[in-house]
Amino acid sequence: MIEIKHLVKRFGPFTAVDGVSFTVQRGEVLGFLGPNGAGKSTTMKMVTGFLTPTSGTAVVAGHDVSKEPLKVKQVIGYLPEGAPAYADMTPESFLNFVAGVRGLKGRAKTERIEAVVRMVHLEGVMRQTIDTLSKGFKRRVGLAQAILHDPDVLIMDEPTDGLDPNQKHEVRSLIKSMAATKAILLSTHILEEVEAVCTRAVIINRGKIIADGTPSQLQAKSRFHNAVTVTVRNASGGAAAVRGDLRSLGGVSDVQEAPGRNGAVSFLVLPKGGRAIIDEIGHHARTKGWELDELHAEAGRLDEVFRSMTAGEGVKA
Repeated sequence: MIEIKHLVKRFGPFTAVDGVSFTVQRGEVLGFLGPNGAGKSTTMKMVTGFLTPTSGTAVVAGHDVSKEPLKVKQVIGYLPEGAPAYADMTPESFLNFVAGVRGLKGRAKTERIEAVVRMVHLEGVMRQTIDTLSKGFKRRVGLAQAILHDPDVLIMDEPTDGLDPNQKHEVRSLIKSMAATKAILLSTHILEEVEAVCTRAVIINRGKIIADGTPSQLQAKSRFHNAVTVTVRNASGGAAAVRGDLRSLGGVSDVQEAPGRNGAVSFLVLPKGGRAIIDEIGHHARTKGWELDELHAEAGRLDEVFRSMTAGEGVKA
């Protein structure tokens, strides 16, 4: 549904996007990640036809954005950065205007606006001017106009920015409910959002793609992948003895002390090469007769992978 081909965008001597290529299929929710200034919004603006690429192109639902920009805009729902709208209009007048631009008419137009207003919970502010709305409600108005024509492709730049936790949950639930029938591309700085709604993630830094995979594949690049938290109650010999025992295991690379409670001692045990070590630790605990309050393995930490990749610290391949 979205095929991005070697996109480049230069602003004078500065290259904002440098040869970006990826695809998004129907049924995918692709999280587009990167630090500020990485090229996320610029890429989205080129895909939606709001910026002309310096070179390369994007094909959306079979339409080349360079050759058929209006066809592309017809099949896309777009929530730009900051959710811009006409400040002196009300959500009611703005959505009626957008529906008309999108070709909706008569009863179908009225029913669709009503349905979308219910979906994003705008009922109480429909006749306020947009400039008087909170940041969260402005974001909802932007989301409403993006999905008004039920597009096959949905592109959203920071869709939950400015929303409170309950509103974020509602928007994420809405995205998941639409995902099966659409191709969705969203940028976000909220890594828990990637785990919550995205089937795949692309990380961009300094205009170039540096990672592309499912959330679990990216988590597997973390040094905490398969790390085990173990909490031992009434440990013979105390914390030092438990730490020494854990360090002696063949699959363990490091043992870090963690906060314990009620006299228990707790450790985060890091594996060698990301191998699964929870069974080895569990077996060792049984042979030692440890009373365990806690024993669980981590999938990995996206925030650590993101920081390592974008700060140039490096993660395992």
